[in-house]
Amino acid sequence: MPMLKKYVTKIENSSVYEVAIKTPLDAMPALSKRLHNEVLLKREDLQPVFSFKLRGAYNKLASLPDKSLKKGVITASAGNHAQGLALAAQQKGIDALIVMPKTTPAIKVNSVREKGAQIVLHGDTYDEAYQHANQLATERGMTFVHPFDDEDVIAGQGTVAMEILQQTTKRIDAIFVPVGGGGLIAGVSAYIKAKSPTTRVIGVEPEDAPSMHHALKKGERVVLDQIGIFADGVAVRQVGAEPFRVAQHYVDEVILVSTDEICAGIKDIFDDTRSIAEPAGALAVAGLKKYVAREKAHEQHLIAIDSGANINFDRLRHVAERAEVGEQREALLAVTIPEQPGSFLKFCDLIGKRSITEFNYRYADDSNAHIFVGIELSRGDKEKNALIDRLINGGYDVTDITDNEMAKMHIRYMVGGHAESIDDEVLFRFQFPERPGALLKFLTLIGQRWNISLFHYRNHGSAYGRVLVGMQAKSAEHIELMRYFDSLGYDYWEEVDNPAYRLFLGKELPKH
Repeated sequence: MPMLKKYVTKIENSSVYEVAIKTPLDAMPALSKRLHNEVLLKREDLQPVFSFKLRGAYNKLASLPDKSLKKGVITASAGNHAQGLALAAQQKGIDALIVMPKTTPAIKVNSVREKGAQIVLHGDTYDEAYQHANQLATERGMTFVHPFDDEDVIAGQGTVAMEILQQTTKRIDAIFVPVGGGGLIAGVSAYIKAKSPTTRVIGVEPEDAPSMHHALKKGERVVLDQIGIFADGVAVRQVGAEPFRVAQHYVDEVILVSTDEICAGIKDIFDDTRSIAEPAGALAVAGLKKYVAREKAHEQHLIAIDSGANINFDRLRHVAERAEVGEQREALLAVTIPEQPGSFLKFCDLIGKRSITEFNYRYADDSNAHIFVGIELSRGDKEKNALIDRLINGGYDVTDITDNEMAKMHIRYMVGGHAESIDDEVLFRFQFPERPGALLKFLTLIGQRWNISLFHYRNHGSAYGRVLVGMQAKSAEHIELMRYFDSLGYDYWEEVDNPAYRLFLGKELPKH
């Protein structure tokens, strides 16, 4: 087809190797043995800017006429594309202006600045930075280099697929590709389908940022109302027009994975390579594992693209906490036991000789106690379900909170008894741009109108703060409260009916 021929020509004539390197295709022996498939990892984390983005950025600059290059280039980015374009421009000896959100971590701002690019910090989100960058491009006559919605950028990223086919002589059953705006998977899918049409090209996105998944399902690009930001490298509300057009023809499917599954993927990569992937970089491994489990794949030749390693060091504690759950090696349970002598002993006897990873409890009343417990597993969900049945048969009420985001993000650090004297409490979970003074501003805005009855904040080394807040608001004020939250411009979720809140923090529901 004309589209395939066009991209194959562009990819094979790409100039990326004037600055990018041909990255290795490494074996993952431990994961391969565990999954009973041959798993290989394409190491784009080893590029000079620690991600594949350098390829597309440089290929775009190589396609521009000298007249455009002399006026300089501009883009909007909070991470890998910014670093890629900055280095590409430095290599070309031209000016580069990068517009970054004010929330961008200092490590990324400094990395871009060290490569000689000028930086403008504007807005709290990528969308605000993007709009400002376009305005500056018009005013200054600079060329805007889009992170993903550009044919030359897509072709640059497609050189990843060209290398993969050069590096293995075996028939590839499937290639797994992380998806953000879609530039990488567009380039990879076009080249793979032209050269190895029987190979499945499978995109992988976070469950809370499924822009390509939803677009392919609906048959048109969609704009997501909210996106999660754990895998910030792929946190895109809408995929590009050109990547979507290519994906409609050549991408076989898009798999969605959870935060815990991404963390487990980071651990898998570390175990096999002793390298640390960023969350977006580990998406493909997480999706590959999910595909193998779903399809019961056996003795297949599978490749995952590790797209980058730009992760803040202080995020690693969060990754480590969640990796065991993502590997189904830990169960988190809320168990109600009688508040009487011998109850703990009986509870521990039912758990058996399993390792306890976490145990939170505080006396609440004379009748029952609620325990937040983490239990190490060796056989995944099968073992967890058998343990839950054992506890229930032993006379305990059990709530499985292994997949409860609020419980894992907040409640586990707050277990401390119920607030029986608090009336009309409502509960919301927020994420807001993280910068100096942001938490104080948020707290001041929320506390001006309603009394705050509960508050928990924990920094996870990212560009966004995460807060759990309880307030006293009568039911008649609920609509006013929601309008107020909408006016703040922060993403939020109501959590008053979350069982973890009811069991450990809120007023207990009447017993039936």
